[in-house]
Amino acid sequence: MNEPSPAQASPRPAPARWDPRGWPWWAQTLGVYAVSRAWLVGVFVWVARLQEASAWTPASPSYLDYVGYMFDGSWYRQIAEQGYPAELPVGADGLVQQNAWAFFPAFPGLVRAVMEVTGGTWVVVAPLVATVLGALAVLVVHRVVTEGAPRAVEAWPGLPLATVALVCAFPPAAVLQAAYTESLALLLVAATLWAMVRRQYALAAVLMVALGFTRAVALPMVVVVVVHALVRWQARRRGERFDRWQVAQVTGLGVVAVLSGLVWPWLTGRVTGVPDGYLLTQEAWRGSRSTTPFVSWTWVPEFWLGPWAVPALMAGFGLVVALLVSRSAWRLGPELHAWSAGYLGYIVAVVEPGSSLARFLLLAFPMGTITAGLVTGRAWARRAWLAGVLVAMLALQVLWVRQIWLFNPAGDWPP
Repeated sequence: MNEPSPAQASPRPAPARWDPRGWPWWAQTLGVYAVSRAWLVGVFVWVARLQEASAWTPASPSYLDYVGYMFDGSWYRQIAEQGYPAELPVGADGLVQQNAWAFFPAFPGLVRAVMEVTGGTWVVVAPLVATVLGALAVLVVHRVVTEGAPRAVEAWPGLPLATVALVCAFPPAAVLQAAYTESLALLLVAATLWAMVRRQYALAAVLMVALGFTRAVALPMVVVVVVHALVRWQARRRGERFDRWQVAQVTGLGVVAVLSGLVWPWLTGRVTGVPDGYLLTQEAWRGSRSTTPFVSWTWVPEFWLGPWAVPALMAGFGLVVALLVSRSAWRLGPELHAWSAGYLGYIVAVVEPGSSLARFLLLAFPMGTITAGLVTGRAWARRAWLAGVLVAMLALQVLWVRQIWLFNPAGDWPP
């Protein structure tokens, strides 16, 4: 009789019930998210003790006041409780002033609905809704990486959870529990990509429409649709089914992406009677008073780092491009890769560089997958790389809340 091999004689014991390695994927994902949110509650509470009285909160506000009212949170509260102005406010200089039309209605509308059902107040409901939406978002991020990057996940089954960890540790991910739209936008972006990966085009179209009323990020989905169509067309030549009905569905999805990206600016003009009212409103927040693509970046040397601004920008752009063309990026599926490139290009075109720029990058969550997958080979090397990146990002997360969220007018904000 043959003797059993050592592996057969002493099989690896199953993880203990308390060991997270034995938990289902959704429990591991929610566990990472819960730990990251608890960490950030502590960070927000600590920074709030340094907060002076402001237009949004009293000095040393409570946690809920701090994440519910600060900055854009008060604009969303105004929309939820009062709606949008019928006319655009204009200053003595004839220029449109900051107003609620710069902010999209899906998040405050959802919070308003929960407030009416529960009787809760904005300061309680808005952060709670944002936090729950963030939990749903990271669950979908895990699934879309699992199914949308099969080559990368086959090489490293832990990659989806590593992506979730990096998304949660990304410095501006602090706003996933604040009264901001990032939680809902991340959920809708990830869900739209997941629907496209699964070729559920009707669902993707519905999600794109919702995205069009959440953030101004529906237009770069056109890039994803085009790449998806090209990949499917090439696969058709290899015998994969891509019939006329599916071609029509994908084409229609591209049209929906374009319309979803334009519907809110159109509606703003329709209601206010100013056709370009949305763009004029956006200009009110910009130092350059311009929404012309790429123009705002020409002001960087004046506002940022002086003579070091241009080299810093070039280094930043070079790093992003290097990541997008790395071997780790090409192991992503076409939808995730196309979203990363298309969205980042869109951000460069339409966003003015400033304190909000890093927050906008949160929606480029596949960059977390790329970063986690840069180191391959032995398991210890991957774990060491991931741990090092996480430690660095958590430190930057504290710095982000301390430098960006803290607003003391007598100090040197904005940085």
